[in-house]
Amino acid sequence: MALLGGTAVHDHVALAEIELCGDLIIAASSAREDRLSLESIDEVLRVAKERDRFGG
Repeated sequence: MALLGGTAVHDHVALAEIELCGDLIIAASSAREDRLSLESIDEVLRVAKERDRFGG
């Protein structure tokens, strides 16, 4: 938790986005090809899991 002007700032959405970006960077750096496929990106970002969770 960071302190900004004496006020605690904690943004769960921002932290989740940072974690997902980190996961993408790790996946991209270990990819055997030059680019990640769309399916690989969806897997890293857990798109199907979220889609199922929200009934999409």
